[in-house]
Amino acid sequence: MSALFIGLMSGTSIDAIDAALVDFSDQPKLVTTHSHPIDSKLRQQLLMLSQGCHNELTMMLMLDHQLGNLFAEATTELLKKAGVDAAEVRAIGSHGQTVRHYPESHYSLQIGDANLIAEQTGITTVADFRRRDLAAGGEGAPLVPAFHNAVFHNNQQDRVIINIGGIANISHLPASPQDVVNGFDTGPGNILMDGWAMRHLKQPFDENGAWGKQGEVDQMLLNQMLQDTFFMQPPPKSTGREHFNIEWLERQLEAHSTSLSAASVQATLCQLTASSITQAITEYCPDAQATFICGGGAHNQTLMRMLQAALPSHTVNTTEPLGISPDWVEAVAFAWLAKQTLEGKPGNLPAVTGASRPVVLGAIYPASTQK
Repeated sequence: MSALFIGLMSGTSIDAIDAALVDFSDQPKLVTTHSHPIDSKLRQQLLMLSQGCHNELTMMLMLDHQLGNLFAEATTELLKKAGVDAAEVRAIGSHGQTVRHYPESHYSLQIGDANLIAEQTGITTVADFRRRDLAAGGEGAPLVPAFHNAVFHNNQQDRVIINIGGIANISHLPASPQDVVNGFDTGPGNILMDGWAMRHLKQPFDENGAWGKQGEVDQMLLNQMLQDTFFMQPPPKSTGREHFNIEWLERQLEAHSTSLSAASVQATLCQLTASSITQAITEYCPDAQATFICGGGAHNQTLMRMLQAALPSHTVNTTEPLGISPDWVEAVAFAWLAKQTLEGKPGNLPAVTGASRPVVLGAIYPASTQK
């Protein structure tokens, strides 16, 4: 039976579809990767839908169809690049695009029609990973800690894996296999910085954190933002664009009495991400010795310096030394989750999501043309 799986990931930033072909013959091995662009019009429509718009149901159906086609295109391009036939791939794990995440109300919705992906690629597709965890009483997120534990755990070192996408989440991997693996969303990752960069630089992100480096962190604004109730909430917890968005930032700035330069706001947002992550690690992972970063935030040099400064007793690095590039950890994770589903194995960690029990995640869409 084939050990090749594909992971498809589109995150909170909605900048591209990450597609990864992974060989699970032994430890996960990245075979080929492909970043498939999401054009600006589609991105804007997805942001409108996420924030609430006119005629939402029709808009959702239209975007579900468009994204299904786009995920299928990303898969086709990935296979071309790899020189691999679809028949050699056992399954696709598609995260989809989150357009609503309200765990307190027990619902989360990801779109990107898996029927289209399976039909157009000829590969069995697993999707809709979050809602079974929600049905079991969990938050439906984060799901990557189970994967982090499976591939990054080390018996000699207490580790923290930090995924910094639009939202940041941590996975605490104790050295002792008897200790419970923990993880949760810590708050904004890149989402506020990206929104501020788009507003002032007309760029989707602050490349390497260069703009934020030019500003000065405003401690009063930082302290004010850290009073948000989400940061005070104990885990399990998860969040998204519904809570942390540009409107949230505008309210924070309106409540702040001092006028700041745009660069200083960016610097303070960068520090907010670093401080909320390190607060979580200090409180919930006190024995951790090493921190490994993945996601787009790994390229923000200003953020990486802030994290190292706040965690002086840790070695802070990307996941590269652990064998997976920081850009592809999440895509590989959803390939792994598809594998878990097909093998009838749980993909969630109840200590992380708050679910009542481990459950097999996702819905399976068989490939009609698979040989």
